[in-house]
Amino acid sequence: MAGALDGLLVVSVEQAVAAPYCAARLADAGARVIKIERPEGDFARGYDGYVHGQSSYFVWLNRGKQSLTLDFKAKDDLALLHRLIAKADVLIQNLAPGAAERAGFGSAAMRAAHKKLITVDISGYGDHGPYRNRRAYDLLVQAESGLASITGTEHAPGRVGISATDIGTGMYAHAAVLEALIARGRTGEGRAISVSLFSSMAEWMTVPLLGMEYSNYEWPRLGLTHPFIAPYGVYPTSDKVPVLISIQNDREFERLCHGVIDRPGLEKDPDYATGKARNARRDDTNAIVATSFASQTFADISARLEAAQIAWARVSSVKDLTTHPQLRRTGFNSIDGKDVSIPALAASYTGEPERLGDVPTLGQHSEAIRKEFAA
Repeated sequence: MAGALDGLLVVSVEQAVAAPYCAARLADAGARVIKIERPEGDFARGYDGYVHGQSSYFVWLNRGKQSLTLDFKAKDDLALLHRLIAKADVLIQNLAPGAAERAGFGSAAMRAAHKKLITVDISGYGDHGPYRNRRAYDLLVQAESGLASITGTEHAPGRVGISATDIGTGMYAHAAVLEALIARGRTGEGRAISVSLFSSMAEWMTVPLLGMEYSNYEWPRLGLTHPFIAPYGVYPTSDKVPVLISIQNDREFERLCHGVIDRPGLEKDPDYATGKARNARRDDTNAIVATSFASQTFADISARLEAAQIAWARVSSVKDLTTHPQLRRTGFNSIDGKDVSIPALAASYTGEPERLGDVPTLGQHSEAIRKEFAA
């Protein structure tokens, strides 16, 4: 089955995570993605050696791409890049602020020369404001955007355990490219897209921001619980299995009382009858649920939660995820040809590929691409 983006050429001058994520999703959909690397290579190649000796980040985010090494300071290499861009549908870059312009392929100039071109500039803080020239990485923006201030426990801020800022930015960039392709199909013209790590996280922070600006509400750090809802948290069973439940409304609380914690009638007590009442007495609410869970085994609790139609989850480890019965997988070949299995793409559809494209070695396609795009 042909990919939705078959026939499209994407030139991506990329490194690290955000831009490679966007380009990888375009490659998954059938686009030809030429990854431009400096002679020393994308520094993400050296992040770790967990996957057959290769970097887990690099292997994950660079499947299905072609690798071309270029030295932008070399006249011939810059000319080759311009020839590539002239034939490209999409140009992505996430170099340091101003680097693309200084090297001679800034998005404004490229868009002026090629009306159908879609350009994507990914940066730390965007192209305006006092921070526009500041370098940024994932954890720094988690801190600067306020995300770290609402993550963690009451004792200290915390980092989201994955590169949420980079991944979120790459997802926004990917969605914007698809929108631009649709618009170009109607107008014949490309678009200039700018996505920053900070703006991505600022959008994610909308609800805490609204609470602060309109009601002076400071979003608390509560670990695995919720500031507005109770019971909503982790309650260990008698055999020490951490179970997280979420009670979203009064009907669910009634089912919890009757079917799980053996407290029929509690749902009629004014102190617990409504979500606001339960949250106002959240310590007491949590204590009632915790006491009941601690007296029952995981097998009993999970069966009763299912029967009562209560949303729940076991607090799993990464090791638990490796054998999770709900996990779909897909695969591709790593740099040395060995198989890599990863979680399947989140959006599934009929005819989706069983395997993704291979991961390139540094400069693997340089010779072929230089011949193809020779002056």
